Formats: sequence, C-alpha cells, structure tokens
Amino acid sequence: MLAMAAMVTSFFACSDDDDDQVESNELVITANITSNTTWETGKTYILGGRIAVTNGATLTIQPGVIVKGEAGVEANATALIIARGSKIDAQGSASQPIIFTSIADEIEPGDVESPNLLPTVNGLWGGVIILGRAPISVNTNEQNFQIEGIPASDPNGAYGGDIADDNSGILRYVSIRHGGANIGEGNEINGLTLGGVGSGTVIENIEIIGNQDDGIEFFGGTVSVENLVVWNVGDDAVDTDQAWAGTLDNFVVITGSATDHALEIDGPEGTYGEGTSMGHTLTNGTIKGSTVAELGDFRDGARGTFSNLYFFNFPDPAVSEGRGDLSLSGDETLTNLSNEYLVFADIETTLPAEVSLTSVFKNGTADAVSEVEAGANTVGADLTKFVGWSWADVSDELDSF
Repeated sequence: MLAMAAMVTSFFACSDDDDDQVESNELVITANITSNTTWETGKTYILGGRIAVTNGATLTIQPGVIVKGEAGVEANATALIIARGSKIDAQGSASQPIIFTSIADEIEPGDVESPNLLPTVNGLWGGVIILGRAPISVNTNEQNFQIEGIPASDPNGAYGGDIADDNSGILRYVSIRHGGANIGEGNEINGLTLGGVGSGTVIENIEIIGNQDDGIEFFGGTVSVENLVVWNVGDDAVDTDQAWAGTLDNFVVITGSATDHALEIDGPEGTYGEGTSMGHTLTNGTIKGSTVAELGDFRDGARGTFSNLYFFNFPDPAVSEGRGDLSLSGDETLTNLSNEYLVFADIETTLPAEVSLTSVFKNGTADAVSEVEAGANTVGADLTKFVGWSWADVSDELDSF
C-alpha cells in the first residue's frame, strides 16, 4: 500500500497528459497538488493527509467521483484545501453527484446513500476548505489570516485580500459527509469552509451531512451559494463571520440531536464596514428543528437580510432550557435592527401548542413573523432542487417537510 501511495502521489503531481500512468479505481493521494490535475469518473480518491491545491493549479473532479478522507485528528486530520490563487472544478450532476466522505464509508461510485454509515455519524475526517482573496473583516491591513481548522504552521491556510470578484472555481452537485475532525480545542473543521472566497466562484447544489462542527461557515468574502442542504451537524448549521457579503438562496436545514443553532450570525470584526448596511442575505430557507436546537443566534453587530424563511419542529423555549428561540445579542445588533441594517421579512413558523411568537422570536423580530399550521407555509425552500442527487432526498428525510 505504501508503494502504491508513493506512486499515486507522484502521478498526481504530474499534468493531465500523464493520466495513463496509473490504472486503478482506488487511488491514494499523499502530496499536495501543484499542477492541473483531473480526478476521473468511476474512481475513488483517498486523502492520505491534509491535501492542498497550490501554485495556481486547478483540481478538476469529474461527475460521480468519490473522495474519502482517512481517519486523523489534530494536525493529522485529513482535508482538501483549495489554497488562495488555486481553483477547484468539481461539477457533479443530478445523476452523478460528487461525494466527499470517510474512508470508513463503504459507498461506491454510482451510490448516493451510504450502505453502512448513518447520517448521524460525524468527526471521521476533516472537510473541504476553499480559500480566496476577497475582503474579510478581521483587519483591513492584513491579508494573511489563518483559517479555522488548519494548523498555523501550514501556509496554505491563509485567506483574505482585496479582490471582491476573486474566482476559486466551481462546486456543483457535491455532498460532504461525516467530517469535522478536531485539530485542537475549539478548532474543528467545518463541512464546507469558505474563507475570503470571491463572487467569481460558483457554489450550488451542495449537501453537508453529519459534520461534527458547523455545516457551512463563511469567513468574509463575497461568494454566493444556491441550493444547500445541511443535516445533522454537531454545532451550527449555517455560520457567518467576518462580514461575509454574499447570498444564500434556497436552503434546507435539518437539525439533529446535537445541533446548537440552525443559524449563527456574527457581526463584523474590527471597523470593516462600520456605519453601513453592508451585510449578507439568507432567503428561501426551510429550517427543521430538534429538541435541542435554537432557531438562530444573532450576535453583536449582526447585519443582513433574512427573508422567506420557514421554521418548524422547534421546542418550547420555556421548557427546553432556553432552546428553541431566535435571539439578538448586544446593543449594536439592536441598533442595526432599528436602523434596518438587520432586516427580517416574510418569516413563517409552526409553533408548539400555546407557545407565543414573542417567546420564540425575541427583541422585536416577531413583527416580521406569521404563525401557520404545519404544512401550510407559503415561504421556504424549493425542495425539488434536491431530488435524486442528495442523500436527504433518497432517504426520504425531506418527506417530513
């Protein structure tokens, strides 16, 4: 196996013209990718470590490819990193999604549902990290911050810059599963991490399942995401930080038994965008609760527009130790709400019997919310966008919506 790993590593450092050097349906990747490389339909690629695409290279992943991360924690956690200036071109299809998962998963090309792992299993490998040169709010004079989940000693973890339309490639019809390995206290890897990713990047039809930390986390940048499912994560389903300035359109959140917040919305750090309404947009979302999850935590300085969202299946906050509510924290957040830098519009919810809107939607946000009977919502996600290619669909999980 070690000999094969070394051979495959050498192969993947070569150009696409050398693809015929290896004939195998299961290939182990142990070195960074420094020149244009293609991973081919019908094959499974195993990440033997923290693999970065660097040197301005493009990694092309063809439809139906399966990528598996070997087990590892702390500095040995496996992950795929698209470093600043490099690109990923991972374009699956509705009939052939690209699947990132764990080496423990017995799934094979052509499958959508795992034959042996439940969608609740997490932390078996790292995740997918895409980094770019778009603005972040940490410090306007510093463009080399290190992304969460990557050791400080790894220069490929740097992100941020001043190119708003930076292009990190394409991610389309991709499912990311069973990740979230911890590299240190409070420093887990998200299912999909987007650090300073620019608006020239295309990300759509994405599924994240069973991640130990957040499902998707935006660290600044301007990238937009369309058609997203996040299911059974161990922390926050959707987390926004550092003045992300894109749009999340048409999304489903299915919280699990360990999910903290469906939405965690952080304000900018430093003075970036201070005194402006600059923020991000979340629209057309259907969000299913659990007995332990909160609808949302809008932290100090939170800004943005949140519209056409439907929340259901959350507990009564009065009997669930404060779970099951949507709250605003900090004076700046309340000021942003008053100044319409933070906007809620066309929100619908189905609440437990005898629970009031104001006990769930706090700090004046109830004014934007209508209560509806279960299944009678007129806002939310278009679930047809997830049919066939997502595990959430083929397992009938979306039938409960």
